[in-house]
Amino acid sequence: MFLQPVTHQGSIRVPFQITVQRGQRCQRREAITSISANNRRKESVAGKGGDKSKTQAQVCTAGEDRAILLGFVMMGFSILMYFVLGVTLIKPYMLSVWSEMSNCTLMRSEILDDWVDCSFMCGVDCRGHAKYPCLQVFVNLSYTGKKTVLHYNDEAIQVNPKCFYIPKCLRDRTELLAEAEKIKNSLLRSNGTPFNCFYIPGKKPEDAIMYKKYTLSVVVHCLFWPTLMLAGGALIVALVKLTQHLSRVCTSYSLAHEDTQALTPVSEESQERRPGKLDQLLRWRPNQQQIQHTSLSEG
Repeated sequence: MFLQPVTHQGSIRVPFQITVQRGQRCQRREAITSISANNRRKESVAGKGGDKSKTQAQVCTAGEDRAILLGFVMMGFSILMYFVLGVTLIKPYMLSVWSEMSNCTLMRSEILDDWVDCSFMCGVDCRGHAKYPCLQVFVNLSYTGKKTVLHYNDEAIQVNPKCFYIPKCLRDRTELLAEAEKIKNSLLRSNGTPFNCFYIPGKKPEDAIMYKKYTLSVVVHCLFWPTLMLAGGALIVALVKLTQHLSRVCTSYSLAHEDTQALTPVSEESQERRPGKLDQLLRWRPNQQQIQHTSLSEG
């Protein structure tokens, strides 16, 4: 009588264990199938995204290289302009001796009878000769209170220290004389009103000029454009470098995020492989029945 329950319980336990094992195998197959499908889907998406990202990266790289090249070209031209302006503008301004300013009052202006010889170009291998009238202007320099010869600018005094200005050399004597008379009348309209003039300090001033050819405003205005070009080129290069840095940061962040997502199915697989509460309960029931049957058989 004691062997019948054992046989009966054993016959119930064996099919139950087979059913549980089959359920676990089915669960494992489903988990493996879902994981493989997810991996295939990710690989296909990664392949498409990789091709697009490669194309976009090539286009961006070409555009960035052109922008950097443009920036360096702009900076190179600005440096060349600095060199040219430094030789032709800044150096004469720094070496100018007409640094002191005073007031001048017109005393007398006249056109000399002796005209000055000049030459002009009439062709490739042609050189003509002519004469221009010399307008001489005398002013009273307030710094010394004495009569001083006035010149239009510092370039005119270097060409002819006696004349007020140097006109363009032409064959038409009538036109040159009319121009000189016009300038003389414009000076006479001042009616003894003082005006600003420049002289050389440190020695007895015998000459004065009305205007300086190279002034601070002229230098600043000429240096503004190469400075603007240099700043623009440097800004373009800096923006491209900043864009490249941000792109690398975004790429590293996206790769880290993809790695995190790739590790997520592994955790799900491990969770699926863990026995659930139902499996534990079903495994626990036969053991309880066996314990009860053993206790009854011993009783």
